[in-house]
Amino acid sequence: MHPQTLSYNAAQAPADQLTCELLAQEIDLALPEAENKLWHAHPVWFLDGNPVVGYSKLKGGVRLLFWSGQSFAAPGLHPEGKFKAAEARFASVDQIDLAALRGWLAECRVVQWDYKNIVRRKGVLERLR
Repeated sequence: MHPQTLSYNAAQAPADQLTCELLAQEIDLALPEAENKLWHAHPVWFLDGNPVVGYSKLKGGVRLLFWSGQSFAAPGLHPEGKFKAAEARFASVDQIDLAALRGWLAECRVVQWDYKNIVRRKGVLERLR
């Protein structure tokens, strides 16, 4: 795990810190080859330079975001924004359904839209997988 992600997690309130730590551990286990870094001030994991999953502290909890989540078959994520992203929000660590999380993480590897080149394509997303 990237040192900046560890610092981000440590800077959260105790309850949110537990949530962030569990999410980071599960993401790292599921995507060991992914590059992890802070992107726009939040921990994000990239596969081949394409953002696939990240989380951020919001008022009232932690938001887990999958950039291609609207295309996942597994239920439980809510659309976010105007592209293909979807999210889950957790007010506490005990709200995380590990089976659902692991399913989403498996899908983020095989269902991807090309966010890496969205600027070059002037806002048009293309499906990678």
